[in-house]
Amino acid sequence: MEIRTVGVVGLGTMGAGIAQVCVQAGFETVGREVSDELCERARGTIGHYLARGLEKERLTQGEHDAALARLTLTTDLTALASCDLVIEAIVEDAGAKRELFAELSRVASAAILATNTSALSVTEIAAAAALPGRVVGMHFFNPAPVLPLVEIVRTELVDEDVYEAAFAFAAALGKEPIRCHDTPGFVVNRILIPLLNDCVRVLDEARVTPEDLDKAMRFGTSWPIGPCALIDLIGIDVHVHASEALWHALREPRMAPPARLVAMAKAGLLGRKSGRGFYSYA
Repeated sequence: MEIRTVGVVGLGTMGAGIAQVCVQAGFETVGREVSDELCERARGTIGHYLARGLEKERLTQGEHDAALARLTLTTDLTALASCDLVIEAIVEDAGAKRELFAELSRVASAAILATNTSALSVTEIAAAAALPGRVVGMHFFNPAPVLPLVEIVRTELVDEDVYEAAFAFAAALGKEPIRCHDTPGFVVNRILIPLLNDCVRVLDEARVTPEDLDKAMRFGTSWPIGPCALIDLIGIDVHVHASEALWHALREPRMAPPARLVAMAKAGLLGRKSGRGFYSYA
């Protein structure tokens, strides 16, 4: 299966990053959002980071201009009809994703459909599609233009050629894809979420500051970023949602979000995106 044109539905932080990766890798990319305002915000975000690549000489002027020329933004879902692959990056809500995949099955009936979910069941999402065998998980990591890993998630129903096409596409983006099955949290989050939750619990139990906890893990275990800074980067609300999903799926106590994180999420202290989490961001 040859993939030439890619659709990305949902152009928030993850979706815009995925679209940027696609256009930089040479793929014609159609991004879809629900309003013109959100489309223009995504265009600004993608343009900003491409411009930074130009300034830092990671891109030539020709590569910068060609990448921008490959990007089309729309509010019309039917504009994805000619796409070979459509990647969904909307809100982490199973109902919303299932509704979208049912609609995508009608609009882009010949396309491979991929979900970027980090914690929900890909099989459950695929069941809403007319052809579940054409649905696969493609879990990119934030920030998508920087982090090389993509988890290619296999459901029980996926066609083998669809799965291998998704894997090959991720490699063509310059990423490092891994194969995994549709188990709760896949690989990274199954390990990382309870580990980060343990780190947060240590804040209170060991009576340390976020700064000292982050220093401990950076300089004691060679983590490139401390756990508190990492949760701020992920988004505290995103981490809480993923923790709750794993807790409901597995009922392992370490999966449940610590009360401290739940309280921060309710207070709007979401990390970098809100300007304040464990740390303050100007």
